[in-house]
Amino acid sequence: MPARSTAAPAVSAPNPITMTLQEIIKPDGVLCNASARSKKHCLEILSELLIRNKPDLASDDIFECLISRERLGCTSLDKGAAFPHCRVAGIENSTAVLIKLSEPVEFDSPDGEPVDIVLGMMLPENIDESHRAEIKLITDVLADQGLRAQLREMNSSSDLYDALISGAKTTCQANCA
Repeated sequence: MPARSTAAPAVSAPNPITMTLQEIIKPDGVLCNASARSKKHCLEILSELLIRNKPDLASDDIFECLISRERLGCTSLDKGAAFPHCRVAGIENSTAVLIKLSEPVEFDSPDGEPVDIVLGMMLPENIDESHRAEIKLITDVLADQGLRAQLREMNSSSDLYDALISGAKTTCQANCA
């Protein structure tokens, strides 16, 4: 009689790409069809979302950090997407949020196109390789034309979040190193 295998059945491991994205962007950090009057107003909305689960931080402080970062150079990634981000003292982990605007706003983009997909992020003051990897992941995801189009089609925050997470997995399977 052949010996029975005692090995555990194979279980597929979670995708590290989507796990990382789900760690830094939570469903309550996604806002669909937001109305912003300007780039500045968009950054104000981002700062409010970024501190939603960080009671020790003030949205005014995050807003000032985002504005300071924008003064160093525009964070638009072209084709209607922007990635405003900043370093923040007193946090250990990155936090990101996603906004799909109901109407695009001027964002000083190099390509001249207004922005309607905005992914904002705050990182610890001292970043390491894992934080750099998070930044690369987000820029790779936002660079995907098909994913940007899919995000623009979403009409609810939960659908927007789901599209981002599933689209990130597909994008990174094709592009991320």
